[in-house]
Amino acid sequence: MSKPLLSDTIQAAKPKKRPKPSAPPVRIFALGGLGEIGKNMYGVEFKNEIILIDAGLKFPDSDMGGVDYIIPDIRYLIQNKSKVKGLFLTHGHEDHIGAIPYVLRQIQMPIYGGPLTIGLVRAKLEEHRLLDQTELHVFHEEETISFRHLSVHFFRTTHSIPDAFGIVVETPYGPVVHTGDFKFDFTPEDKPANLHKILQVGQRGVLALMADSTNSERDGFTPSERTVGQSILRLFQECPGRILFATFASNVHRLQQVVDAAIQTGRKIAIVGRSMEKVFVIGQELGYIRMPEGMLIDVKAVNRYRDEQVLIVCTGSQGEPNAALTRIASGAHRSIQIHPDDTVIFSSSPIPGNTQNVNRSIDLLMRAGAEVKYGSILDIHTSGHGCREDLKLMISSIRPKFFVPIHGEYRMLLNHRELALQVGMPESSVHLLNIGNTLSLFRNGARRGRNIPSGEVYINNGELRVHEKELLEERVQLAHDGVVIVAITIDPSTRKLLSGPELITRGFVYMQDSKPLLRRAEAMLRKQLNKAGEQREYDRAAWEQITSTKLNRYFRRELGRSPYIMPSIMEV
Repeated sequence: MSKPLLSDTIQAAKPKKRPKPSAPPVRIFALGGLGEIGKNMYGVEFKNEIILIDAGLKFPDSDMGGVDYIIPDIRYLIQNKSKVKGLFLTHGHEDHIGAIPYVLRQIQMPIYGGPLTIGLVRAKLEEHRLLDQTELHVFHEEETISFRHLSVHFFRTTHSIPDAFGIVVETPYGPVVHTGDFKFDFTPEDKPANLHKILQVGQRGVLALMADSTNSERDGFTPSERTVGQSILRLFQECPGRILFATFASNVHRLQQVVDAAIQTGRKIAIVGRSMEKVFVIGQELGYIRMPEGMLIDVKAVNRYRDEQVLIVCTGSQGEPNAALTRIASGAHRSIQIHPDDTVIFSSSPIPGNTQNVNRSIDLLMRAGAEVKYGSILDIHTSGHGCREDLKLMISSIRPKFFVPIHGEYRMLLNHRELALQVGMPESSVHLLNIGNTLSLFRNGARRGRNIPSGEVYINNGELRVHEKELLEERVQLAHDGVVIVAITIDPSTRKLLSGPELITRGFVYMQDSKPLLRRAEAMLRKQLNKAGEQREYDRAAWEQITSTKLNRYFRRELGRSPYIMPSIMEV
């Protein structure tokens, strides 16, 4: 048998080549803004870098008593705080910047935004005493901000507030584009959207597009702000007495239209509402709100002028309980009361969930004698969000490999998905995500990744309440079924009842009319507790459990309702 050649031996001894490790994905995720209106917060992650986009809040539903705001749960960011390179803001509305003070209490990061956006954030941080410890940067459209693996640049969009931008995150596999809130307004009050740059970004090849879905159910293009300015002027010319104009404080374009109409109709302007005053100051400093010297008057000086010379611009277009117009409507404002010839103009559409509050304000104003103008037929409000044709134009201009609808309730995301299919995107390239889902993107593919921690954090009196959900559930039960307090006195050594059980109810049954029911319940519970004392050693927790279980079963059998049972055991 012949010996093997030396070269064969060497070849056989060579170690096998290890397979190349798979390339790490670019991951995109949302901590808020999917399946809801508000609380917008999105992330783009690659290796050891995370770019955050927006940090907004949303307002609580009417049944969430004691909650002021709801913000995203940022546990994932806290766990990976060394990766977070910065927070980039699309614009200055509360659903995009409102959570910033509460986020900064948990994790520090530099913040980037347009001039007006940073002006609004600066005022917010001053109020929360966080300005000195926060790094703020004003970016401009032509600027690029670079990190080791990722870089960020911008394109101007049109929205209902100046300095609205889309954000482009450059990754090793191509750009990830976040539109922010946008519409295509070809006769805007401010600078138009930079359609040329949007097309340039699309021509380079976009990896993924995340786009605003708010108006995906509405046909056509969103009307121009220019039409609103003309309608406001016509309306002002028809009003005989004072005008109270309610709009979002951050709608700076609308505020300038109101100022222009006041100039042409010879009215002085009084500002009511802290947030409105703040926006007027910042808007004037940046040149977005322009008015002649002496036109602005103190609210306390309103009564020195004839009614037809006065315009009051105020907050409260959403019927918020503590807003200026709500307090005026209820007669609780210390400086402004409704006059018989007043005209109140609502220049906004109710946010989902706010309709009842808005209607209540309208009724109160009408009862006070004011004429109230509201509703879409007046043409005094147009959305800042693109309708179906705007959305299709954005998708067609960006031409992404993958598409993720964002910013909207589920039906809005679903409608936006259908629009993407209509303009030619393959069904496999459109991904509907929930908060906490991740989408792993590669150069030529995408797949659903592992979920990250997510949820809601409640703000109550300026404090973070992570476990407020459990308290809310208790409040809902108390509101629906009431509470029964059970007072018991026991001698633990003998396991004998010294007094009680005595039942006191609030919000469950009217005690004066339900004495027989309550006495029967007391007798039943006394029997059960005496039996427990004969059969086992005294255990406070066990007695509380017996009390709750037996009474709940009794009341459900007798009345079909289960109140919240609160045992109060005194040991003597």
